[in-house]
Amino acid sequence: MKKDKNKTNYGADTITVLEGLEPVRKRPGMYIGSTSSVGLHHLVWEVVDNSIDEAMAGHASEITVTLTKDELIKVEDDGRGIPVEKHQGTGLSALETVLTKLHAGGKFGGGGYKVSGGLHGVGVSVVNALSEYLKAEVHRDGYLWQQEYQRGKAKHKIKKIEKSKKTGTTIYFKPDPSIFTELEFDWGKILDRLRQQAYLTKGITINIQDERKEHREKFYRFYFEGGVKSYIKSLHRSKTVKNNTIFYVDREVSGNRIEVALQYNDEFNETVLAFANNILNNEGGTHLVGFRTALTRTLNNYARQNNLLKEKEENLSGEDVREGLTAIISVKLTDPQFEGQTKGKLGNAEIKTYVEQVMGEYLYTFLEEHPKEAEAIIGKCVLSAQARLAARSARATILRKGALEGTTLPGKLADCSSRKPEESELYIVEGDSAGGSAKQGRNRRFQAILPLRGKILNVERARLDKMLANNEIKSLVIALGTNIDSQLDIEKLRYHRIIIMTDADVDGAHIRTLLLTLFFRHFPELIEKGYVYIAQPPLYQLKKGSQSRYVYSEDEKTKALKELADRKIKDDEEINEKKVAGVSLQRYKGLGEMNPEQLWTTTMDPEKRILKKVNIEDAARADQTFDMLMGNNVLPRKNFIQTHAKKVENLDV
Repeated sequence: MKKDKNKTNYGADTITVLEGLEPVRKRPGMYIGSTSSVGLHHLVWEVVDNSIDEAMAGHASEITVTLTKDELIKVEDDGRGIPVEKHQGTGLSALETVLTKLHAGGKFGGGGYKVSGGLHGVGVSVVNALSEYLKAEVHRDGYLWQQEYQRGKAKHKIKKIEKSKKTGTTIYFKPDPSIFTELEFDWGKILDRLRQQAYLTKGITINIQDERKEHREKFYRFYFEGGVKSYIKSLHRSKTVKNNTIFYVDREVSGNRIEVALQYNDEFNETVLAFANNILNNEGGTHLVGFRTALTRTLNNYARQNNLLKEKEENLSGEDVREGLTAIISVKLTDPQFEGQTKGKLGNAEIKTYVEQVMGEYLYTFLEEHPKEAEAIIGKCVLSAQARLAARSARATILRKGALEGTTLPGKLADCSSRKPEESELYIVEGDSAGGSAKQGRNRRFQAILPLRGKILNVERARLDKMLANNEIKSLVIALGTNIDSQLDIEKLRYHRIIIMTDADVDGAHIRTLLLTLFFRHFPELIEKGYVYIAQPPLYQLKKGSQSRYVYSEDEKTKALKELADRKIKDDEEINEKKVAGVSLQRYKGLGEMNPEQLWTTTMDPEKRILKKVNIEDAARADQTFDMLMGNNVLPRKNFIQTHAKKVENLDV
């Protein structure tokens, strides 16, 4: 991406101040969502977003993010550099104003940014407030300028260090350990985010390097000339596609840029990612509505005019045309109106019209220019319509059956007596043996048990009508009470904790993955609302004399053995049960090996049990993972198994 440093007069007078910075340290969650890992990484996104804004405005071409040896995050760009002259409103330098005043930045006035994706001037000041240490270096006006901060306050006035012919900004920061509960940055998470940003800002180079001592030094460089078209190629790496040529359009309408790419695959799930100013809108918004309206109308018009739909056949529905669809919608606009603090949904009404207009015109042209691929896409949609009608009949049958059976729900469900969803929980248990122990050991007031017979259907490879013919899935749908897919009603959920409890072996892991695939694909709201959990049964029981304890991992076992030993164990000494006199060790391969009391004590008692909540931070990454593990394409799965096989412990064959 070429830089244009003469587009606007970007100086101190373009920095607008709205309010102070004091509330940030008192209530950090209001600004970054949480003080856990999510909030920690949000700091990185905010600093990077400022550099991305420079790139989107045409002033920067390269960004480098470094995880340094000193546990600092370093973000460097070759943009114009934050202004350093005195700001008339604050009496401070423009740099210090931006870093110490909330809502101070170049995104409010007319001379800063036409399009921006950061927190509108909140971002970098919040990062400063929540950092133990921050240093800003600015190459601008022929010099290198520098200023350091501690917990949001300047340690000294801005310094002119030396002459410089470069331009750009470098921010170093170290999160404050008194604020954050987690301080470990996740290399993979940062890598994925920066790769995504490179796709969304075509022509920019983004580098990422890890210099931390405990990590092997890594370096990646991302550059995608194809923009979101390249993004689609990446998402379809392991899938069989219907249209080999990706539909792609990049147009400007009334000062708003609309960039869309789409391609169909032979699977049944939809992956559509909508972005506004490079921010992922998980809840969609007006740009997504415009896209879907145009997609359905255009495909129906083309199908009718080319006799790909018979006269007696009804029009394709929105659900039909989205089966097997992968699409990226990226809009860039001057004044985005988001709903909610997390910017999950775009609200600009005019964007719906613009996206609809661009999609309708260019998609129809694409279909006319690629008739064979158009026929393949319409054929896929027609099959989807036929399956939808079959599924509608199957769904209606299930609901009638569920309503008639009332409290005697199918699938050997042992229901709880409570009718309050907020206190009720459903254990999905592998096998009748474990189901029997769970039914006897549970608290009948609020714990329900649903045993599964064998492995459920792999829903990654099945349409809804085939799924609903599967007895185990049918039982689960009726037990939950929510219906499924587009008919899902979260208000009718009968349990607010749905707990997957399987054996600690390969079969148990497979059943757990099948269930997670089902929830991710067909009950996504249950995961989003935090209702899905995984039970953690113990791996071992250790006994020595009258002492007995359960351990849940190999590390816990080692620690427990050291504590039970009669002698002091050296730190580097390998230890096992044979080296500790009087210790007996029982390995639990299945839940059925435990009696009801043991199962309650270790895995079901709310006071003692370990539950892992299932959450999805990156839907696209999760989609690719489930597709790779559970989809039709064997090679990526084979490569994954070969890569990770050596890391598997306690493999039961």
